[in-house]
Amino acid sequence: MIIGFVIILSVVILDQLTKLLIVSTVGDRTIRVIDGFFNIIEAHNYGAGWSMFEGNYIFLFSITIVSLIFFGYLYKDVKMNKQKWAYTTGLSLMIGGTLGNFIDRIRLGYVVDFLQFIFGSYTFPTFNVADTALTIGVILFAFDIFFMEQKR
Repeated sequence: MIIGFVIILSVVILDQLTKLLIVSTVGDRTIRVIDGFFNIIEAHNYGAGWSMFEGNYIFLFSITIVSLIFFGYLYKDVKMNKQKWAYTTGLSLMIGGTLGNFIDRIRLGYVVDFLQFIFGSYTFPTFNVADTALTIGVILFAFDIFFMEQKR
């Protein structure tokens, strides 16, 4: 359980520090890291992923609270051992990512995104550390449920 808390806290701290750094240094500029492929920008997302539910603050706030309650319920089964590592890591990353974006939403009214990838003429929706943690967490959690659960 301690390792799970460390993962959660690490995600939240890294997410908030990177967002603070972006807001204090980037502003309206675009920093081209890999020309034509990867940029760092400051973007404000008033919705969820891909700007879904944009401007629907009450819904986004409510769904986040419900998600955190659900994750908290699942957290009772957390154990960092050979059989539960994917479950524990995945759930901890999902909680940390959810909290990181929730802090922005409460504090700013939007989520700060800054990682932008471009694939030819398609620009992937800009995202942040919390979104990355959520995505990796969902993948690990699903891996545990679909491939490791029946072995336990």
